[in-house]
Parts: sequence; structure tokens; C-alpha cells
Amino acid sequence: ILPNGRFPDLKALTDHIHSLGLRAGIYTSPGPQTCGRFTGSYKHEQADAQQFADWGFDLLKYDWCSYGEVTPHTTPEDYQRPYRQMGNLLARLDRDLVFNLCEYGFGDVWNWGAEVGGNLWRTTADVGATKGDQLPGFYRVGIANAEHSPAAGPGHWNDPDYILIGYVGNAFNNDEPPTLTPLTPDEQYSYMSMWSLMAAPLFYSGDMRRLDAFTLNILCNAEVIDIDQDALGKQAGIVRHTATEFVLAKPLEGGALAVGIFNLARAKLRPTVGWEELGLKGRYHIRDVWRQKEIGERADHFSTAIAPHGVALITLAPAP
Repeated sequence: ILPNGRFPDLKALTDHIHSLGLRAGIYTSPGPQTCGRFTGSYKHEQADAQQFADWGFDLLKYDWCSYGEVTPHTTPEDYQRPYRQMGNLLARLDRDLVFNLCEYGFGDVWNWGAEVGGNLWRTTADVGATKGDQLPGFYRVGIANAEHSPAAGPGHWNDPDYILIGYVGNAFNNDEPPTLTPLTPDEQYSYMSMWSLMAAPLFYSGDMRRLDAFTLNILCNAEVIDIDQDALGKQAGIVRHTATEFVLAKPLEGGALAVGIFNLARAKLRPTVGWEELGLKGRYHIRDVWRQKEIGERADHFSTAIAPHGVALITLAPAP
């Protein structure tokens, strides 16, 4: 992999990014070409791994793309092979790189991603290319990702893909300019809530030159991000999933519980979640996370009106 006219000095680029207090990631494929048809790492894995470290990158996204065109992939070992190879190479470098396995959930990657050196792995197809039915596609991706909560933990995470709000591109035509998301405001709150409850890597994939106040509010609520990045490192488990309601609960460091109640219906609902359903007993302080507001204390349940495709995101802390 070599610099090109658009990126002539990648070491200078990573140095600049680091000077801003940020980290830098790079993308390639184990195949001959990436999904964008640029050169991949096939048969040059060792040289590329060392080059990424020399340039100063902090993350490698390794996307399956064309790898299936050059090798059979019918067994779990077939899917593991290229990621195990790169994982071993990264482990021997004198630099820590976060290793992002992007192979769309093939071969049940959540069962072996950590074993081959992965720190996070995609569990589904691209969220931008996933069609919904009664609901936008991110619900389908998020609900599928939520089923793999036992596989997640500190240093190894399920990745349901990027957050596509604000002005976003067309997954089917990269030449089209970004357009404003068709998601409603309530759907955007649900999107960010679901990803945070699932301890998902929070990658924003919209046009950063056109970030408006509402989009920044969705992306930058500190209490929502705290739930995602809670030090306990637990992914929320599914508490309830019906045709109209989806409930996730995520244990937090210190004994609190974050709960997301999602309205999957096209009409306003007033769901109720009981303490017994959540495995709780006693009185709990309830906080509305999006509004950053105390709701009060309850002894046995929580109930609230939720807009169509909206969410109630709360934390429950044991009352003294």
C-alpha cells in the first residue's frame, strides 16, 4: 500500500491528527482490492502491517471485500484465516493498533473474533445498505446485533456498523452527494440509544462539514456516551421483543442499570417495564438520560408515553 495524490504524506497526516488529541485509522482488505477497488493487502500483509505502524496509525479496519474472489470460504476456518494472519502480524508490531474485523458476520465471527486478535467485529451487512420493512434498516441491524451480547466485553466488541444521521451518502452510489437523513428525530434518538446500550463502537459516518445543532445533540450527549463507554464493559441484553416493543437493559459500573424502551409501532404507546422483568427488587431512582433530568423514585415499575419509533432511555440507580 502506497500513498497517492490525495494522501501524499500519511505520516504527516497521522502526526497532525495526533496533535489534535485524536487517533487515526486506516482501511484495507485482505483481498487484492478494497470494496472501493483500491489496492488491498493480499500477499503483502506483513509489509502493509509494518507500514501502518510506521505511519503511526492507531486502528486498522480490515474489510472482506474481494477476498472471497481469491480463496474458498465455506468453513469457519476459511473466514478466520485472513483475520488470524493479520491479527498475528499486528500483535508482533511495536505499536498498538485496534483491529476492526469487517466481514459482515460470516462464520459467526462473534464466536472467534477475539481469538484471532480482533477488538471489534461487524455482525451484519452494512447498515446503510440494509432495507427495512415497517421500520428503518438500522432497527434490523441493531436487533440482530443485540442477540450477541454474551460475546462482548472489554477489548472485544460487537460492531453493528456506523451511525448514519445528518447528511449521509448513498450506500448504493458513492458518486451521489450526501443528502439529509430520512430518519425522523425520534428514530435518530432511538438509533443512538440502541448503539450506546449495545456498547457499540460509535463511528459517525455523515458529512462532518454539515453538522447541525440537532445532529450534534444526538451525537454528543455526554450521559448517552457514558452508557456506551461504561467501564464495566457490558453489552445490553434483550429483555423484551414484541411486534411493537423492544427493551434492552445494560448493567453499569456501580450497580445502576441503563434501560432503553423502544416503540416499534407507528402510533404512540405507553409501555410499562416492571422491576421483576429487569431482575430488580426495591426502590430505584430514575433518570431520563436524553433530557438529563431526574424523574423520581419507583418501587416496582416504570411507565411512560413514547412517540412512534421513539425511545425512553433511562438509568435506574438503587435508592439508599
